[in-house]
This record gives sequence, C-alpha cells and structure tokens, in this order.
Amino acid sequence: MKVAIVGASGAVGQEFLRLLDERKFPMDELVLFGSERSAGRKYSFQGKELEVKLLQHNDDFRDIDIAFTSAGAGTSKEFAEDITKYGCVMIDNSSAFRMDDDVPLVVPECNAEDALKRPRGIIANPNCTTIMMVVVLQPLEQLSHIRRIHVASYQSASGAGAAAMQELQQQYREIVETGEVKTIKKFPHQLAYNVIPQIDVFQPNGYTKEEMKMFNETRKIMHTDARCSAMCVRVSSLRSHSESVWIETERPLSVEEAQQAIAKAPGCQLVDDPTTLTYPMPLDTAGKDDVFVGRVRKDLADDNGLTFWLSGDQIRKGAALNAVQIGEYLIRVNGLGRK
Repeated sequence: MKVAIVGASGAVGQEFLRLLDERKFPMDELVLFGSERSAGRKYSFQGKELEVKLLQHNDDFRDIDIAFTSAGAGTSKEFAEDITKYGCVMIDNSSAFRMDDDVPLVVPECNAEDALKRPRGIIANPNCTTIMMVVVLQPLEQLSHIRRIHVASYQSASGAGAAAMQELQQQYREIVETGEVKTIKKFPHQLAYNVIPQIDVFQPNGYTKEEMKMFNETRKIMHTDARCSAMCVRVSSLRSHSESVWIETERPLSVEEAQQAIAKAPGCQLVDDPTTLTYPMPLDTAGKDDVFVGRVRKDLADDNGLTFWLSGDQIRKGAALNAVQIGEYLIRVNGLGRK
C-alpha cells in the first residue's frame, strides 16, 4: 500500500501527516508532493525523514494507491488526470469536484458506500462546515425526515489556512504593540476583536459561495430534498468551527430522543448540561476527532423544530480526518481496485 499527500506543507497536509501516524494507517510507503515553494522541505514521519517532491505532469502516481490532495481547487483540476490515470484513488479536499455528478461527495458516517462508485477515480471531501453538520443531522434524519435547515456558522481562522491563523495572531500582536492592525491580507477586514459576516465570494442571490456549499452539499451527501439556509461568519477563534443549527422535521422530535440519538451516533459526542454550564466550545474541541453537540432544545418558533449547537475541529473532522476515514473505509471493504 503506497499513499501520497499532495499539498503536504499546508495546514491540512500537516494534519494528514499527524493523522496517518496517529491512526496507524495501513500503508508501506508515504510520498509527499508540493508546489515549487514547498518542494525540498523535509518532514519527519514514523522515524523517517521524507522530502517533499515537486508535483509535476508525469508518472509519479503510477504505483500509488491513494492520494490525499489538499492543494487548492486549481491544482486539483490541473493534476487530477496525472494522479488517477493508473488507478490511484484521489481523495480531494478542495471544492473542485464536489458537485460533479460523477464524483461522490462522502462523509463516512452518512454515505460511505458512495465512495465505491467513482467513475473518474476521484472522491470529494465536502466543505468543513457541511461535514460537521451532516454528522449530527444523520442520526436525527433516521428519527424523522428533516425538511428544512437553518444554520449560522462561527468559523475560526483555521478555515482559511495556516497563513490565516498566523495573520490573526499577528493582528493581536500588532494591537498590543502599536494599538492598531497593519496586517490584513487573508481576510477582507480585520479579524482580531471582530466578526466578519462573509466567507468566500458573494453570489447573485446574496448568499456567499460558502453558504451555497452548505445548501448543495447537504442534499448530495444525505440524498435528501432538505433545504438549508446558511449564514457563515468568520470569528476570531484560532481553530475549530462552531454552528447554531435549527431543523424542522416531519414529526416533532423530543429533546430526549434527539439527545439519545446524537449520543449514540458515530463521530458525535453529546456535551449538554445547562445546569453546570456545560456545552461545546472551540477551545475544548480543537485537536479532537468528534463533533461535539450541546444546547439541544425545542425551537420555540416551530412546533416541529429542534435547535442545537455544535463545535468541531475544522482541520481534523472538517478536512483531513474525514478524508483519512474515507481511505480507511476503502481499505476495510477492499474498495480500492486498480486499472
């Protein structure tokens, strides 16, 4: 078993390295690829020093079984044919192929079997906010069909990559040292001591691309007709995203049955005790694998409504971990196959 990471020097690429080691991913060899900027860098993995190779249009993927790619949509589109032409399965973390009809969009807790039908050899990893939400929606969908979803996200700097995390830290340093922020590159406005009600570019309907991802991806992953209206907001936490979610189901769900379903669901942890002020927060969920859920309660504006709060690590379950779990599933069910 030979595995590759494309975009090894980025925040998600580095998380791939940690997760493949932590989870003892079943492989014999790991190969790292990157851009001209990162080629030549060396990283330690399981006692060995691995050097990042330059990603090129050649036959470097001839003997590779799985490639975890996280180098941006443009790079994914440009190199997809090189990566997949000899049978390598490309598990792509970018937005390049998510809504293509012939590319499965997979969250293993929801639709792992979709990963077995991939005519182009590509499996898409969904958007981070969508991943975390559908992990929690799936056990509730099994209780009663979800008709509508409203969600407000509170997305940390990590969602914009390692450089964005560094920028937020730099902004706080500048405030302490000079009283004003001078570094604004990764975000449209100052993020320190602020929230920005925009993630990604605006679409003609007034929603952002990030918000439309939540609408479209949820329907594809869950094979549902549910409609999702989202407001995605960047907040000044460093790592882990959070979401307030309101759902309307076909029949009313009690708080107790919803809590029980969430507590038993794979990938979820119920952290919900208002009497002790216990609920999930980014400081506590950073570096963790599961999606943590609290504040489960009835929606006062909808008899068939339920609302809850969730928090999870965007770089782990929202990106690298979900992709690694897809790879683990393919190996477990012998679902790789080669040309």
